[in-house]
Amino acid sequence: MTVRNSRYLSLDQLRARIAEGEIDTVVVAFTDMQGRLQGKRLHAAYFLDVVIEHGTEGCNYLLSVDVDMNTVDGYAMSSWETGYGDMEFELDMDTIRVLTHLPATVMIQCDLVWLDHSPVVQSPRTILQAQVERAAESGYVALAGTELEFIVFDTTYEQAWSSGYRDLVPANQYNVDYSVLGTSRVEPLLRDIRNTMYAAGMNVEGAKGECNFGQHEIGFLFDDVVATADNHAVYKTAAKEIAAQHGKALTFMAKYNEREGSSCHIHLSLRGEDGELVFWEDGRRTPVYDQFIAGILATMRDFTLLYAPNINSYKRFADGSFAPTAVAWGLDNRTCAVRLVGHGESARLENRVPGGDANPYLALAAMLAGGLYGIEHQLELEPEQTGNAYTSGNAKVPTTMREAREAFHGSTIARKVLGDEVVDHYTNLADVEMKAFDAAVTDWELRRGFERL
Repeated sequence: MTVRNSRYLSLDQLRARIAEGEIDTVVVAFTDMQGRLQGKRLHAAYFLDVVIEHGTEGCNYLLSVDVDMNTVDGYAMSSWETGYGDMEFELDMDTIRVLTHLPATVMIQCDLVWLDHSPVVQSPRTILQAQVERAAESGYVALAGTELEFIVFDTTYEQAWSSGYRDLVPANQYNVDYSVLGTSRVEPLLRDIRNTMYAAGMNVEGAKGECNFGQHEIGFLFDDVVATADNHAVYKTAAKEIAAQHGKALTFMAKYNEREGSSCHIHLSLRGEDGELVFWEDGRRTPVYDQFIAGILATMRDFTLLYAPNINSYKRFADGSFAPTAVAWGLDNRTCAVRLVGHGESARLENRVPGGDANPYLALAAMLAGGLYGIEHQLELEPEQTGNAYTSGNAKVPTTMREAREAFHGSTIARKVLGDEVVDHYTNLADVEMKAFDAAVTDWELRRGFERL
């Protein structure tokens, strides 16, 4: 096995720590459709005696439920008719990480396979790995970084639930974008998250304030795309756990209120198998880079459902909000869906469409799939967008989940590069969410209609 860095554990190191009594709990986890970690906490002795050799399983309904864990209709892989059988958690021993915010605990991330060891193709990690394999066939390695924003509240999750998530007190009462004083107000929490994530194997850059009240971002260095997605999923869960330990709550919702939403800007670049540059040569962008950008733009509307996977995601796309509405690219232009930054070794594109609620595996898979499509078909890059893309007249990012669902479900490109099983599975996820939302009576309706209508 290859340990990602010295802060991850090898299996032999884990055995030794268990023998010494330093570790007594092993969390085995995978990332579900909604981007959440699901799995089990195993006693360390059982893990060593049984699971390493014989594995462990979980019900296949874990990839066919709604956000409330209700079983729903429409999924080919799992239903009452098929009996809700098991999937096997295939441990990735490259991902053994210590979680210092939990007593004597390590986590191992998993792939999902059927009991005959064939892959569960609808699993987000498998979907991303399929695109990594496509890139490898052409001699490319994908590197990525995710910038994930969240809002912190001076209340517990339990209090937030009991109040219906209304009238929560944000950790900052004004715009703290880049404010050192603003981050100092919540530095005990931010510091704890940073140091815990570093101990868990992540390469932490730093923290900064953002525009919405109580909004912050913790940045991490770029890495292999699968490692980046793995880290992203662990970070989201751990950040919530650490916030709870501080008596606070934080949310990664794309749009918590009418102020600025929380984004997940994704930076992506390709290298050759030996690390050589692919996007830059002789002081300028390469044709491959331009084709990759063109592919992401050509598939942007078709793949928006994978960038914006929830009803709430679409509330973020508003003119003049720093969230994109135009399918366009520009050099260091934050009004565009795709922003180009860096040069030489740092040359990369930034996809500004995903929000804080994005599933990192699906969003990265969509970007990689679209970019590779552009290279394979040698797509020509449209002219750069200069100035304000909000008023450019370019095609728009879908503004509702229904619009994005139709584009994804009917996309011949999506079906070609992702497969029918994946497209149909995540189309059904959108159908389930839209049906639930359409049936809900919102507080907006109550406020407007209870007395006045």
